[in-house]
Amino acid sequence: MKIIRGLWNLQHALRHEAPTGCALTIGNFDGVHRGHQAMLALLINEARHRGVPSCVMTFEPHPRDYFAGLHQNPDLAPARIATLRDKLEELARCGVDRCLVLPFNAQLASQPPQDFIQDTLVHALNVKYVLVGDDFCFGAKRAGDYAMLDAAGERLGFDVARMQSYEVHGIRVSSSAVREALGCGDMDRVAALLGRPYAISGHVVHGRKLGRELGASAEGQGDGFRTLNLRFSHWKPAASGIFAVHVHGLNPDGTPLTGVANLGVRPSIDPTDVNGGRVLLETHCFDWPEALARSLPGGEAYGKIIRVDLLHKLHDELKYDSLDALTQGIAKDCNDARAFFATLPTQAYGQTHRQTTRDRI
Repeated sequence: MKIIRGLWNLQHALRHEAPTGCALTIGNFDGVHRGHQAMLALLINEARHRGVPSCVMTFEPHPRDYFAGLHQNPDLAPARIATLRDKLEELARCGVDRCLVLPFNAQLASQPPQDFIQDTLVHALNVKYVLVGDDFCFGAKRAGDYAMLDAAGERLGFDVARMQSYEVHGIRVSSSAVREALGCGDMDRVAALLGRPYAISGHVVHGRKLGRELGASAEGQGDGFRTLNLRFSHWKPAASGIFAVHVHGLNPDGTPLTGVANLGVRPSIDPTDVNGGRVLLETHCFDWPEALARSLPGGEAYGKIIRVDLLHKLHDELKYDSLDALTQGIAKDCNDARAFFATLPTQAYGQTHRQTTRDRI
């Protein structure tokens, strides 16, 4: 998938491609849930029928993040399901040809809907087909709607379609429903809404290296609760707490590593440490196979891109009064996570199913 950041990069990014126009859908696509996936499957089919690329237009930051900052009211910002990196990864996995990421700023927020149609959809993108959701609004003060877009399409020569809500077992699939399930820690419901386990990916970054000293066999051995640290690049994650997890992307044989992870701000740790104030996903793997250790420089995974599937929530983040209490808490979490994995069917242990496009629809 070709990723284009900003309209100003559009001409350069597509300089080697024929100016055929595109089939477009527009939205935030936070989580890329099963409703999104059904919409993308329809978009891709319509693009192929017309012989043009499929394109998703999305925004960073989320429009409600922008208005939360503008009005200095953090409560207006939605909890974020996925980072931009993970959203783009899922869009690509769905088979989208292009993704245009527009910065949501004052200029875009104040653009009249008629100008958005003429300047962005027609002039910049040369759209041939536009697919939107049943609650789609656009332009300054959300003044544009499906009826306006459809009338413009008839006048300017592009097709417009609207997709109704997507339901699973009578439940409307939406980003709000995913956020609610994540907030409740119901990871089975989250997986049903997403069509896959909830996951966070990114580069492994350095931390304080405190975990390796907690529970170590002897002082200075560094064989305690070593962690793989990923930064969640948004201050308000939809999920938080302690989870049983699978870690993908490290084992040479391709199988995931089992472990336990903390997603949040680590209330027991000094806020002045190297990752202080950041939302962090810290994952302790139960096993570190010898073949894996040999495959990594110095046996360390720093800089590697991994994906962590959050399969089962154990509890919310806790604040411990001492490092000894923290060590005991981590040990209990490890035992509880192992007990969870022991309940899984043999064929499910050590693997996490991620649906293909055909599975999802």
